[in-house]
Amino acid sequence: MTLHVPTPQEITGPALAGLTDTMVLNMGPHHPSTHGVLRLVLELDGELVVNVAPDIGFLHTGIEKTMEYKTYQQAVVLTDRMDYLAPLSNNLVYALAVEKLMQVEIPERAQTIRVLMVELQRISSHLVWLGTHALDLAAMTVFLYAFREREQILDIFELVSGARMMTSYIRIGGLAYDLPADFVPTVDAFLQQMPGRIDEYEDLLTGNPLWLERTVGVGVIDGEAAVAFGLTGANLRASGVPYDARKATPYSGYESYDFAVPVGKMGDTYDRYRVRVAEMRQSVQIARQALDRISAMGPGAYTTSDRKVAPPPKEEITHSMEALIHHFKLWTEGFKPPRGDAYVSTESPRGVLGCYVVSDGGPKPWRVHFRAPSLINLQALPHMARGRMVADLIALTASLDPVLGEVDR
Repeated sequence: MTLHVPTPQEITGPALAGLTDTMVLNMGPHHPSTHGVLRLVLELDGELVVNVAPDIGFLHTGIEKTMEYKTYQQAVVLTDRMDYLAPLSNNLVYALAVEKLMQVEIPERAQTIRVLMVELQRISSHLVWLGTHALDLAAMTVFLYAFREREQILDIFELVSGARMMTSYIRIGGLAYDLPADFVPTVDAFLQQMPGRIDEYEDLLTGNPLWLERTVGVGVIDGEAAVAFGLTGANLRASGVPYDARKATPYSGYESYDFAVPVGKMGDTYDRYRVRVAEMRQSVQIARQALDRISAMGPGAYTTSDRKVAPPPKEEITHSMEALIHHFKLWTEGFKPPRGDAYVSTESPRGVLGCYVVSDGGPKPWRVHFRAPSLINLQALPHMARGRMVADLIALTASLDPVLGEVDR
């Protein structure tokens, strides 16, 4: 299937030349319903969308290029700022790629903590999506409810790392810090109440006639078109394609967790809503399994003991000048992976997030590139929007769940 994504010039050019009777409008880049600094060039026939072209680049930060001037560990803080609603997911894919390049093994306890943290991050990200998506369609209550639970998750992140959002908690070789003493009971309390909270969201929306009118049959994209556009994540699964990187290419021990992959049937805005709500339930289930494993393991290593990555133990640094010098060099010059490249893909809240790292043998990466799902998912917007009302375009953009920090990295 060959599908075309129009450029802004393809819409504005004929209009400026007076070759069309349709109206051309800009929606954004500063618009309350574009979920970031996104410009949509619209071609309208009355209130019907004839064509739409996403225009990106207004939030460009040069993160990938900047990483070439940082040591491998310093670059971790830049990953937090791509998909700023899922910083831990960004940390993880980058760390996994560098660890693959260096052939470093991560302790089981550290892997389990990683899984728990990124699943909490997935819930947090989906809560922001749910709240803002509902707000776009004038459902205020859901926004307040969703952010209530998100605050609890951010409190957990702050408990672990000292930061609520940009935690830089997942590092190359393991984690930045061990878990605090009150981590397990705090997370346990959250996981116990979360299923009931999800029930509240569904009570408000799933059977709501106004919600159904605005979402059912709106923005339909079938499985074949979704695959052709490269959609991943909930946007792909809502079209009936059961692809999840955690199942297809397991990492961090995901193959040992029991969870389902929710899928939709119609591929419309309503299915994308149902799939993400179901994903939150599955994330609660995965997080519960991870928490039980952490409790059963007890205290243990949270970083690798491989000296290519990890600093010497504190007692060695205290009593050994050689260890002190090694420690100093490791964190000032950075460790040096062998020449080569590595690619890893993970399942972020927005879809398949990939990281490609190239090393020239020096202390800084020669090249780092990310496969950003938000950027690729946006390609499907014109296909879904043609023939719909302008008001539907708001729901469509929200249903794709783009984060412009990831698009314009």
